[in-house]
Amino acid sequence: MAGRPHVLKEACLGQAGGLDCDVAILPWGATEPHNFHLPFGTDTFQAECVAEEAARRAASRGARVTVLPAVPFGANAQQLGTPLTLNLNPSTQARILEDVVRSLEHHGVRKLLVLNGHGGNDFKQMVRELQPGSGVFLCCSNWWSILDASGYFDDPGDHAGELETSVMLHLWPDLVRPLAEAGRGRARLFRLQGLRDGVAWAPRDWVRVTDDTGVGDPRAATSEKGARFFVDVCQTLSDYILELSHADVEDLYEAPGPDS
Repeated sequence: MAGRPHVLKEACLGQAGGLDCDVAILPWGATEPHNFHLPFGTDTFQAECVAEEAARRAASRGARVTVLPAVPFGANAQQLGTPLTLNLNPSTQARILEDVVRSLEHHGVRKLLVLNGHGGNDFKQMVRELQPGSGVFLCCSNWWSILDASGYFDDPGDHAGELETSVMLHLWPDLVRPLAEAGRGRARLFRLQGLRDGVAWAPRDWVRVTDDTGVGDPRAATSEKGARFFVDVCQTLSDYILELSHADVEDLYEAPGPDS
């Protein structure tokens, strides 16, 4: 069975779909425990699947797009207290991203979407730093926040909760342990009211926040909820990929209005 031409790791040299592209998508996940019921690769599995399905939908409508192999390591310094969590510091991530961007630019790819699957990753500042010196248009997205999850889940949760569990039940049900084995995902909040209210932000020390590594109760998760959310996210993202594929990176802004 031939590989999918819009997925670079599966494409062959003679397949135009994977090689004749002007949009590349880089899924970026993490390797960390996700409560007792989801696999360590949850963030990477989900980001990669969303990227591949959104790219497939966009390619079927004429987008010239390829999905790059996923990066499976995230910014996890605050989670190293949990078993076998693997960390890439943001400075290391920035160097990796810079090398990928330079490679794409060398091959004439003009646009890159970094599709994030891990809450600890933040690519905005990296994009700000890289963009002035690159001919590749850079943008980033967190796949789980493309749509308002509250319209799909009773309590989406923050980590291994209802949202992630539902999507994994849809995509990789064989990798999901019975939900009866999952912890409740109860999280301890900061004592400082300003941190609780969002007046200020600080990273969470994961082993002090949660006993089961989860934040959010997964027990209401279903494959049907995950499928509906996944399909709608992929369709919305594919619309953007198609728009990006047809866009002129030298002409991304509207013309000035009469009052400008």
